[in-house]
Amino acid sequence: MSGLKWSIMAIERINGTVGRSVSWLTVLMVFLTCLVAVLRYGFSLGFVWMQELYIWMHAMVFLLASAYTLLHDGHVRIDLIYGPASLKFKAWLNIAGTLFFLFPMVGLIFWVALPYVYLSWTRLETSQEAGGLQGLFLLKSCMILFVVLLALQGLALILRSILVLKGHAEWSPDNPGVEPYGEAP
Repeated sequence: MSGLKWSIMAIERINGTVGRSVSWLTVLMVFLTCLVAVLRYGFSLGFVWMQELYIWMHAMVFLLASAYTLLHDGHVRIDLIYGPASLKFKAWLNIAGTLFFLFPMVGLIFWVALPYVYLSWTRLETSQEAGGLQGLFLLKSCMILFVVLLALQGLALILRSILVLKGHAEWSPDNPGVEPYGEAP
C-alpha cells in the first residue's frame, strides 16, 4: 500500500474512532438533561456540576466530531457547483477549498486558542461556579484537538483528491462504495 493511501487510512481511522466515540456523548447528554430537569422540577434539587457537565459534553461533541463530519462530507457545500461536477473537478474543488478556506480557518483558530488554552493550563482553571466542575482547562484543550483533527482530515481530503486526479476514482471522498477508513463496505 502506498504512503498516500496508508496516511489517508490512518487519519480517517483516528477521526472515525474519535467521531464514533464522541457521538455517545449525545446519548449521555439526553439522559443527563432529563435527570437535571426531573431533579430540578420534581424534587427542587439543583447541581451545578450536572448542568455544567451537559454543557461540556455538548461542546466536546461539536469540537471533536467536526473532523468526523468532514470525513463523511457532512459540512455545507454549494451543491449547484459541486453536485453535478466531474470527479476530477470535485477533486480540484476539494484541494482549493481545503487550502484556501479550511487550513486558514483552523490556523486562525489555533493562533487565537493556543494562548487561551495555555493560560487555562497555567492556572489549572476550574469552574467559576461553586460546586462546578474542576478541570476546565481540559475542556479548553479540546479547542486544540479540534484544530488538529480537522487539519488532519483536511490533509486526508487533499490526499484523496490527489489520488482521484491520478486516476484512482475509488478513493473519491464522495464515492459511496468505499468506506472512508478502510473497512469493508
